[in-house]
Amino acid sequence: MADTATTTLSSKGQVVIPEEIRARLGLKTGAQFVVVGDRDVVILKVLEPPALAEFAALTATARRAARKAGLKRRDVTTAVSKVRRGR
Repeated sequence: MADTATTTLSSKGQVVIPEEIRARLGLKTGAQFVVVGDRDVVILKVLEPPALAEFAALTATARRAARKAGLKRRDVTTAVSKVRRGR
């Protein structure tokens, strides 16, 4: 198991990740996490953007599905505009 450290929950619900752990994991300001809580366990999992190759594959899959469904680019633009007006 990795080295451990202690920290304290602030009155605002904030937790400081100790410096040595941030450095070892390469965490920078603005890093985002998924937080999972179960009984007395809290897990922070770093969210990382997908690799460009993964994103390209995902985009290609979405485009194929849209083409198969008969969607046109203007359909997407119209749908986005409609949702934005509804805010």
